[in-house]
Amino acid sequence: MIVSPKIRGFICTTAHPDGCAKHVEEQIAVVKGRGLVQGGPKKVLVIGSSTGYGLSSRIAAAFGCNAATVGVFFERPGEEKKTATAGWYNTVAFEKQAKEAGLYARSFNGDAFSDEVKHEVIAAIKEDLGQVDMVIYSLASPRRTDPKSGEVYKSVLKPIGETYTNKTLNTGNGAVDEVTIEPAEGDDVDQTVKVMGGEDWEMWMDALLKAGVLAENVQTVSYSYIGPEVTWPIYKNGTIGKAKEDLETVQRSLDVKLAPISGKAWVSVNKALVTQASSAIPVVPLYISLLYKAMKAAGTHEDTIEQMDRLFRERLCNGNPQPDEAGRIRIDDWEMTDEIQQIVGKRWEDVNTENLSELADFDGYQAGFLKLFGFGLEGVDYEAECDTAVGVPSLS
Repeated sequence: MIVSPKIRGFICTTAHPDGCAKHVEEQIAVVKGRGLVQGGPKKVLVIGSSTGYGLSSRIAAAFGCNAATVGVFFERPGEEKKTATAGWYNTVAFEKQAKEAGLYARSFNGDAFSDEVKHEVIAAIKEDLGQVDMVIYSLASPRRTDPKSGEVYKSVLKPIGETYTNKTLNTGNGAVDEVTIEPAEGDDVDQTVKVMGGEDWEMWMDALLKAGVLAENVQTVSYSYIGPEVTWPIYKNGTIGKAKEDLETVQRSLDVKLAPISGKAWVSVNKALVTQASSAIPVVPLYISLLYKAMKAAGTHEDTIEQMDRLFRERLCNGNPQPDEAGRIRIDDWEMTDEIQQIVGKRWEDVNTENLSELADFDGYQAGFLKLFGFGLEGVDYEAECDTAVGVPSLS
């Protein structure tokens, strides 16, 4: 099958297996090029391991720390005439590279919110690894089924209290438009917290702790974002912001629970990047395009793999996490410098459809988006037939 990108709204409905493999190879090369991480974990569970920050976390652990990794995700396999999701192909490529490097890698495809998947993963850890010394929680989902009640919760991306109007970027045609978003109503906030807050992270850690598969001095990390004031009404002060507040509450609860085994829970605040999750948030694609332009000019731009490598290398594994006043690890530090934010803030005021290419890196945004699905990578023959039904080795 010859595969080309088919974009609908803020998602791409196709993925290229060879392109995804190339993207994984590029990330591995970044990590290996920086050498081994001193004091890194050796047995790592990554919940939400197939795309974005989760995938890069698994790569950083495996190829930066020589760690055995267990990955959990919910992806669709491919068929002869239909592509898999990008996360499926990413995992195929990761496991192949891990095997060639002599690294243990086992994956689980299913609903990570469910008790069933938790039990399966715990059984595998007991059988194969005994214990894990790091747990990365990087799930991003629009809905969640409560494993206890069976109730389905749905998240929304809305401001709280009042209607929000601001600039946004139509990523389909490159037009800078205005978007108006009505405020949350009813149980929108509660539903969003249930999906995107810390409850499932805590359920995972409770189950792992009860099963005895967490090693002494274990660390667990979940990811968050704060961003600049221009995005706060839809992010930090919106429904998703309430979910992130819940995440921080859970982090403090986990610190107490992990204390008997000298464990530590962290929330890592990461940089704004093109991911499948961020592309769905109004206003954010325009901000990211402006940010990319400024950070690339300053020589401080990082993608997910550089961020995760820096998190492992400079914060989690060297005894110097450098938490902020709220106890969070901040690897959005380069994004949030006064110099970068002043440039982006000024350009936000000035940007329009006509000067977008001058003030923002929309081409970089689009290229980054397509790369998530395996398109636009050098060295890949996109006119050639490819096998879309390739399987994940540890799932076969």
